[in-house]
Amino acid sequence: MPRRTKIVATLGPATDTPAVMDAIIAAGVDVVRLNLSHDTHERHRERVRLVRERAGAADREIAILLDLQGPKIRIGRFTDGAITLTNGDPFAIDAACPLMDGDWTQVGTTYPELAADVRAGDILLLDDGAIELLADAVTDGRIDCTVVVGGKLSNNKGINKKGGGLSAPALTEKDKEDIQLAAELQTDYLAVSFVRSAADVELARELLRAAGGRGGIVAKIERAEALNAVDEIIEASDVIMVARGDLGVEIGDAKLPAVQKHLIHRARELNRVVITATQMMQSMIDNPIPTRAEVFDVANAVLDGTDAVMLSAESSVGRFPAQVVEALDRICSEAERQVTRSGHRIDSVFGRVDEAIAMASMYTANHLGVKAIAALTKTGSTVRWMSRISSGIPIYAMAGAPETRRKMAIFRGVYPVQFDASSKNVHEVNMEVVEDLKRSGTVQDGDLIIITKGDRSGVEGQTNIMKIMRVGEHKLLVHD
Repeated sequence: MPRRTKIVATLGPATDTPAVMDAIIAAGVDVVRLNLSHDTHERHRERVRLVRERAGAADREIAILLDLQGPKIRIGRFTDGAITLTNGDPFAIDAACPLMDGDWTQVGTTYPELAADVRAGDILLLDDGAIELLADAVTDGRIDCTVVVGGKLSNNKGINKKGGGLSAPALTEKDKEDIQLAAELQTDYLAVSFVRSAADVELARELLRAAGGRGGIVAKIERAEALNAVDEIIEASDVIMVARGDLGVEIGDAKLPAVQKHLIHRARELNRVVITATQMMQSMIDNPIPTRAEVFDVANAVLDGTDAVMLSAESSVGRFPAQVVEALDRICSEAERQVTRSGHRIDSVFGRVDEAIAMASMYTANHLGVKAIAALTKTGSTVRWMSRISSGIPIYAMAGAPETRRKMAIFRGVYPVQFDASSKNVHEVNMEVVEDLKRSGTVQDGDLIIITKGDRSGVEGQTNIMKIMRVGEHKLLVHD
């Protein structure tokens, strides 16, 4: 049985050769991520060229996700490169301090409006929560603090406010320039960092469409205030990402597991795709095998129903990019053995015919012993609805357009297949679908399969047929 959970791998210096790219594709990567927080546009253009070339050579559909940097709020730099703060020390973050002139008493910030979002009594978290400061007083852009948790603090570390509430907009001027790159490269997905509301998602989509881009929008859930508008953000997005780094800093590590489970559940309930990200295999940056804790972390996300798990530094700069993809493949595949049938939306009223066909197909497949589902699709909507249902039955998404096939590469349990039905009659379509599945070794004579399609081939939103066929008898059918 092919692995259902998809693997997202961030590209970087460790993956920049054809040999390594071939290795991670062979290991099972489904989506690659370009992190716009690092490297130049030209470097990312070259990575897109390489992955598309090598994916074509391997006959694989690999989606490309471009991840915007967003308003990462940081401290400035220190004249000595780093300082050490001791518990109880006074320390200030001052917008008036030159960005290059920090010392053991104060440091500047890349976000001059920071003081407007802070009140006495607030907790500021630096370097992903490693340093904790208590704000004592806020005056004219200066935040005077007491060190609560000290340690080494070096240049350009991020700043979060415990509980959230920093007002920096989700899209910076750099992000707007980077959206032009996403449109130029026709990436399959665009990830928006530090989303606070559905409006942030809608603005990103509007800018991407205006630039000529057709990709889906990924909303990264990493701000505490986003949790107050979760359903609206999910419904405005194509995909959400549980970005556990900054989110964990803002809400606290202890709350993160329950929030992750809730986000995965709501995404599936609302028929959207969900990626679980950040430090999933962190130890494999330097080691060839994961820790037991990492194995459990990945497996739990799979059992909760995540569509994809994501690698960041593990693949982009780590020593073992292919091995970490292989490890994820093993863990996900084994965890999927425990997945049971779903009652998802069993009592729902459906708003569209194609949605009803998708749900009926999955219910039938789960209760009839169907071996595979073949869905002929124009945009991937029917397949996305199908993939929300927990099942061990593979869904083969048959589409003519390569951009549709790449888009579906991130859907859990969905396997894109090149298939053009536009010039075929109804009987020929059924025959070729079955023969394709037989040639791939997916089915054999005697197996039941389900085919979904529309009366009007190639027309968006027209899926209105569910056909049950037994392999081996398909050649005897002369009429649909």
